[in-house]
Amino acid sequence: MTLDHTLAERAFLNANIVGAINTSVADWGIQCLRYEIRDIHPPERVFESMHQHMSAEHTKRTQILDSEGSCQAAINVAEGHKQSTILQSEADKAEQINKATGEAEAILLRAQANAEGIRRIADAIANTPGEHYAASLIVAEKYVDAFAQLAKETNTLFLPATANDVAGMALIVFDSTTKKRGVVPDQVLSATPANH
Repeated sequence: MTLDHTLAERAFLNANIVGAINTSVADWGIQCLRYEIRDIHPPERVFESMHQHMSAEHTKRTQILDSEGSCQAAINVAEGHKQSTILQSEADKAEQINKATGEAEAILLRAQANAEGIRRIADAIANTPGEHYAASLIVAEKYVDAFAQLAKETNTLFLPATANDVAGMALIVFDSTTKKRGVVPDQVLSATPANH
């Protein structure tokens, strides 16, 4: 029996001792009502052994509690890291979804605006005398603008020999679009109102 166990079980020992005494003295008409162990004084060697056992038990309990605490701390840190990673990935996912949704809406709005612009230009061209001339003029202007943009940037381009004359190329585009529609430029010019 360990010292801790002995000290903790004093009441149990007291009751057992009272029972044993009463069994022994019952024939004499004596009854023991109470017995109490107040202090325990084992021999020095036994006390030393019990004390070492008690110290070892305390050390063992302390080490177990420390290891359980370290284990729980590691679990808590890992769980916190896991939750942090999950929340970060959910935040990244939400950010990407929001960004993609915003880009999709922007593309849709730009496409709608371009479609509306093209529709208005088409309506204006359709309701203007010499509409083919106006359309050809817009194409030629876009051609000239495209070359102007290329000239601003440091790009290396291989162009046909006729590309040196941007105005001439614009006239070629203009002529080809009007001829495809069966309109002669002189007729277009005479059909358009003169702005003086």
